[in-house]
Amino acid sequence: WFCFSDPRTDSWPLVHSPLPVTLLFAFYLFVVALGPSYMRKRKPLQLRGLLLTYNLAMMTLSSYMFYEVRREDWLLVLDDYSYLCQPVDYSQSELAIRMARVCWWFFFSKVIELLDTVFFILRKKQEQVTFLHVYHHGTMLFNWWSGVKYVPGGQAFFIGMLNSFVHIFMYGYYALASLGPQMHRYLWWKRYLTILQLCQFVAIAAHSSYNLFTECPFPDGFNTAVFLYILSLIALFLHFYYRTYIRGKQ
Repeated sequence: WFCFSDPRTDSWPLVHSPLPVTLLFAFYLFVVALGPSYMRKRKPLQLRGLLLTYNLAMMTLSSYMFYEVRREDWLLVLDDYSYLCQPVDYSQSELAIRMARVCWWFFFSKVIELLDTVFFILRKKQEQVTFLHVYHHGTMLFNWWSGVKYVPGGQAFFIGMLNSFVHIFMYGYYALASLGPQMHRYLWWKRYLTILQLCQFVAIAAHSSYNLFTECPFPDGFNTAVFLYILSLIALFLHFYYRTYIRGKQ
């Protein structure tokens, strides 16, 4: 049921103590709360070049993480790797360290993604800073910190693989949108991007819940936490989908 701190990742940046991540989250909430007031009497910033660079960089990072996990996956298939039950390899082997390292990159990407909110506020797109947006960004920060701290590898790879795959398309969408209104006709697939995100959550929920009913040497506590968290995301994203694509059109 319980997870134990992984000594291999303990000295890596932002991992040893929850204090840096907690302070970062507190500062994030400070920006969310006071940012709109700061921008109230100021003109919205365009940030077109910065946004394009940022979104392309995040798209590249997501592609790299997806490639790394898939590369690990194909290597591990030779050792009877299982999508359904894979314990964490806590050894010092090159393969185990590489898997732990890509998990750290997943975590660090969540730190960088907090800038999504900052850019919305600077552009005075406050309607985009919803409860779903803040909840998702803030909680993913702590979720991936705990993943790197306690279970960097094993079952955790599946979440990172799906999430990085979805983010390739998500940041590709944002990159196109940052080019201006003339690109709107090419962004008809936003609805399908939301559906892809929902499919991701359903797959993760099924994956984590399966291990609660099978004998698998991976912490049930971690799978339980993932399952309950994913249920909250499914509920929030379904509400967003209904409000945006069904009720909005009515």
